[in-house]
Amino acid sequence: MDPKTKFSTHRERATNPLVWCAAIICTILTVAVIIAGIVTFIGYLVIHPRVPYVSVMDAHLDHIQIDYAGILEIQVTILIRAQNGNEKAHASFSDSSYSLSLNGEVVAQLVAPPFEVGKNSSVDFNYVVPSSPIPLRPDQAEDVDTGLKKDLITFDLKGSTWVRWRIGHLASVRFLCRLECRLRFHPLNGTYIPSRCSSKAK
Repeated sequence: MDPKTKFSTHRERATNPLVWCAAIICTILTVAVIIAGIVTFIGYLVIHPRVPYVSVMDAHLDHIQIDYAGILEIQVTILIRAQNGNEKAHASFSDSSYSLSLNGEVVAQLVAPPFEVGKNSSVDFNYVVPSSPIPLRPDQAEDVDTGLKKDLITFDLKGSTWVRWRIGHLASVRFLCRLECRLRFHPLNGTYIPSRCSSKAK
């Protein structure tokens, strides 16, 4: 027997050219769909740059009182607006939480359940924030007393909300809107001193 003779238990078959063509076409179509999606996504962000945001629209210091023992009682009303200025996409807001503090002491927590804001629309949350009696340190109590005498009380508002911005059926963008600002009031009549207080996307 010729030593060069090969024995095989199965027949060797060449791949059908039609199979190769089908595989190549499928690959090209898949890449084209991915590229089209990315281009559409980037183009959408460039053409429609209006990113949803939250801002303080108004506020009022309803009540503030501190006794000789340094026990503080307050009530504040804060109007926060979630704004979606985009005409092409809805926006979903979730995990909305903000802390209101006075002289480093957190006096209230503002939270909201998940909610939707339609295209080119807004949703308002009117927070009425009463606080339980809060014992202050002597230095904190002195600062509050000074503010009352000067008719100027300043609160710090800090927090954030997650926003998901859906772009058709292709994709969505999720980002964190941070809100950090100072709210100033005239305690004699409770009026709010307007200032720019809007979130920044991160």
